Amino acid sequence: MASRNKVIITCAVTGSIHTPSMSPHLPVTPDEIADAAVGAAEAGAAIVHLHAREPETGRPDQTPEAFARFLPRIKQQSDCVINLTTGGAPWMKVEERVLPAATFKPEVASLNMGSMNFGLFPMLNRFTEFEHEWERQHLENSRDLVFRNTFKDIEFVLRTCADNATRFEFECYDIGHLYNLAHFLDRGLVEPPLFVQSVFGILGGIGPHAEDVMHMKRTADRLFGDAYRWSVLGAGRNQMAIASMAATMGANVRVGLEDSLWDGPGTLAESNAAQVRRVRAILENLGLDIATPTEARDILKLKGGDRTEI
Repeated sequence: MASRNKVIITCAVTGSIHTPSMSPHLPVTPDEIADAAVGAAEAGAAIVHLHAREPETGRPDQTPEAFARFLPRIKQQSDCVINLTTGGAPWMKVEERVLPAATFKPEVASLNMGSMNFGLFPMLNRFTEFEHEWERQHLENSRDLVFRNTFKDIEFVLRTCADNATRFEFECYDIGHLYNLAHFLDRGLVEPPLFVQSVFGILGGIGPHAEDVMHMKRTADRLFGDAYRWSVLGAGRNQMAIASMAATMGANVRVGLEDSLWDGPGTLAESNAAQVRRVRAILENLGLDIATPTEARDILKLKGGDRTEI
């Protein structure tokens, strides 16, 4: 079977949405993040998507120094594709958010494709006890937070990384984000194949209904034709359902503790690898083959790990 027909599994290892008090299994320290990334890769993830955190508090940390504490170890222990966030956390400025990608020149970096309300505050209904005060504020402040990703911001990231041969995971939380991406494609600031990550179930973005998933794919098909590679992530309890449905429509999939803390109803996932194993089993039971890192590099036309600064 040609590489193009293999399903790429991305694992988002720690993220900036959830906080340490929500799950004892969320990787926080450099060692925990490195172990989680390598474990996810061993379970079948071709790509690992990475954020960094302050080891003492778990607060998101977008300094290159924070990433440098775990990136070399991941590269030494695994051939997986390393994908660095330029999203950081919603309260960070774009100049701060782009620093890790600009410094380490990874094969892939994420890029949010539009500004949006980013409502995390409903999680306060489930989680009421927090070890660190910033955690509660992080959720509460999202009632009055616009996650800024203007055309100027997006262009800043694209131009900052233009000479690095880094490709982007274009994170599209709503239909308008696809049109924003088409705008940059028309201007020649991005090149096919576009790696489009459709995000479902974040309050402020498109919902997790089956019609939403199909609408996102129909729109991307119309805008990009065969010039894109589609991937999906479902937030929270929607993770596996979205992955299962979209995979039957030709999608690649993303899982991981950044997107969901759960491994079944009411059961916290004990590791990122557990979620990778679960989605891999679903995909294989559907008769689909899983892409290796080498195959993922071919599908997405990546430059190779030897051309990064990690």
